[in-house]
Amino acid sequence: MKRFDYIASARDLLTPRTTSLLTAIHEARGRQSTQASIRPDILTTLSAVARVQSIDTSNRIEGIATSDKRLDAIVAEKVAPRNRAEEEIAGYRDVLAVIHESHDYIPPTPNVILQLHRDLFRHTPLTFGGRFKDTDNVIMERDANGDNHVRFAPPSALATPELMGRICDAYADAIHDGYTDSLLAIAMFVLDFTCIHPFNDGNGRMRRLLTLLLLYRNGYQVGKYISLEHLIERSKDTYYEALAASTVGWNEGGNDYAPFANYLLGVILAAYREFDARIAAVTTSPDGKRPTKTERIAALFDDTLSPMSKADILARLPDISATTVERTLRALQDDGTIVKIGAGRSTRYVRRR
Repeated sequence: MKRFDYIASARDLLTPRTTSLLTAIHEARGRQSTQASIRPDILTTLSAVARVQSIDTSNRIEGIATSDKRLDAIVAEKVAPRNRAEEEIAGYRDVLAVIHESHDYIPPTPNVILQLHRDLFRHTPLTFGGRFKDTDNVIMERDANGDNHVRFAPPSALATPELMGRICDAYADAIHDGYTDSLLAIAMFVLDFTCIHPFNDGNGRMRRLLTLLLLYRNGYQVGKYISLEHLIERSKDTYYEALAASTVGWNEGGNDYAPFANYLLGVILAAYREFDARIAAVTTSPDGKRPTKTERIAALFDDTLSPMSKADILARLPDISATTVERTLRALQDDGTIVKIGAGRSTRYVRRR
């Protein structure tokens, strides 16, 4: 049976690159504490935006989606789910809310993880919620030709309960060690959870929820204000590359945690930098004067070459209403500053070059 020692493995991860990422994240966490005290009003809006974005993105990664209007209503608990996709979205909403509000009282133990999985499927008629897998499974990938291949073969269903207990124990040992950086322990736990693939369904969503839970429990609150799920979706190719590199030799106990750990640290750091940018956008301007809302929306297109959706702009500027964003986008199109690309949910806007 595979063994886990996050304390020893963490020492092997302390390369210059990893150490640099850890240092940057620790500094960013300190800045966030100061910024939160300066603009607490902005945090409420950022949290509401991130919550919707996280619920939408984490489910959409798994092919689970509904309309924007229905999504907003489900997140606000104004309507009941009307199909399987909406039932699963409602379950993610509930588990995310519990983690946001009660993370200090949710230790990562096998029983607690089973309870979270049960609640993930509580709105569905499915019976496997809250139970480890009862059949062996494999992780598939699709190549450029559209053909499916086995990317990784997780441990058997029979071995799953004991392995889950072992990674929970290894994580607890590392956290209580006093010397192991909690971010490294989190990254190793998440990688091992992914490799064990303990459930018949919901493994990806549970992985993302557990990542948030462990970050919150260790004082890294940025996921409440910037959707980590959204950042993961935007970097999914890099994610799959890092995951593939770190799973090589996992079943034999010879895998390298570094690729996945550095990827996850990069996502966390990107979230903190996005947080810094959003706070700065509502507090400062180059000439020391606070810019108008229209000027702030226009400035976003100066800072990026990538097309942006209305949702992207609302997430970046949470204190600006959707009506103001729509009016400004029309004005920027009329004066030739930006051009519209696509239609419907695929609509994006980009600066004319």
